[in-house]
Amino acid sequence: MTIEIKVPNLPESVSSATVAEWHIKAGDTVSREQNLVDLETDKVMLEVPATSDGVLKEIRIEAGATVNAGDVIGILEEGSASAKPAASKSDDSAAAKQESGASSESADDTQQSPAVRKLLAELNLKASMIQGTGKGGRLTVEDVKAHADKGSAPAPSKSSDATPAPEARRTAGGREEQRVPMTRIRARIAERLVQAQQSAAMLTTFNEVDMKAVGDTRAKYKDQFQKAHGVKLGFMSFFVKASIEALKKYPAVNASIDGNDVIYHSYYDIGVAVSTERGLVVPVLRDADALSFGDIEQSIGNLGIKARDGKLTMDDLTGGTFSITNGGVFGSMMSTPILNPPQAAILGMHGMFDRPVVVDGEIKIRPMMYLALTYDHRLIDGREAVLFLRTIKESLEDPARLLLSI
Repeated sequence: MTIEIKVPNLPESVSSATVAEWHIKAGDTVSREQNLVDLETDKVMLEVPATSDGVLKEIRIEAGATVNAGDVIGILEEGSASAKPAASKSDDSAAAKQESGASSESADDTQQSPAVRKLLAELNLKASMIQGTGKGGRLTVEDVKAHADKGSAPAPSKSSDATPAPEARRTAGGREEQRVPMTRIRARIAERLVQAQQSAAMLTTFNEVDMKAVGDTRAKYKDQFQKAHGVKLGFMSFFVKASIEALKKYPAVNASIDGNDVIYHSYYDIGVAVSTERGLVVPVLRDADALSFGDIEQSIGNLGIKARDGKLTMDDLTGGTFSITNGGVFGSMMSTPILNPPQAAILGMHGMFDRPVVVDGEIKIRPMMYLALTYDHRLIDGREAVLFLRTIKESLEDPARLLLSI
């Protein structure tokens, strides 16, 4: 019995998807629930699992093509997955190409992200040739580019049927440049950033916070915390808690604009920006005010892993009443974050650096961090924004406030 492999129902507001990569070839045996193909949308990466044991009889739509919900992208022959069936004529042709080395991929290649696999194919490289610096030794795009820049990449074979590299051209000065299409998620990020710039009256206010008290608390309780919750006590849980206390005092910062109406949210769904190979995503902590420090750290850790593995669902990314982004992990000293529409504000964390400050009339060296609050001035006045940010500062400089809600 043959089974059509169809594009599943796409998330709300997503009209189409791109076939990112097939994990198996025509003629391969598959097991029920095995991921067959990745579909890239402008928000998440979707997996299409096998609904039964069997053999992939046909791939109808190759990687790179745009598809819609319900499109048939392949055919699965249901049955035992214990042996590979005899190849058809078309399979013989494909096998001949693979035996000639035209488009063969090592097992190592198949473990890489779609972006890395694409670049490897363009440069006619194998993953085993390159030392990976990513999680678990996986390759990053930067690893492949660095390897190619060293002159280690051989010229692509003329017989190769791999995806051709974007055509390079040389400028008048003899310098080379390439034109490559944006990924769907990068195009969506660009669209939303432009939308935020055009639709909101964005303004940013700054403050600085002495992180000594938070650092001392973490140092004192880190072992007990990890033993109790199975996760390290990080900085982000303090910022989430401090933000919630400030949002309770200044509800306009937790609101959003819908046409001529203002929607005040009585819940606190906090988005936490995560940087991935595919771009920046903002998974959401639901009802964060009801979460303990341990719950927050565990949730952020789990969402971070899902984000980097491309496993986030639309539910993970939908909604959010306020966002936090941490440029400090990359060494940023100060920046102006951009709103995540339709939210009215976003908090930017930055690098923590030892600086001389005046404490009780004396100059002391303290771990200081600049904070930035970008807000929609249509909804939030400057006074509210400044006081909101000061509330966060006060909570972090005296963490006991977070327990007492003062």
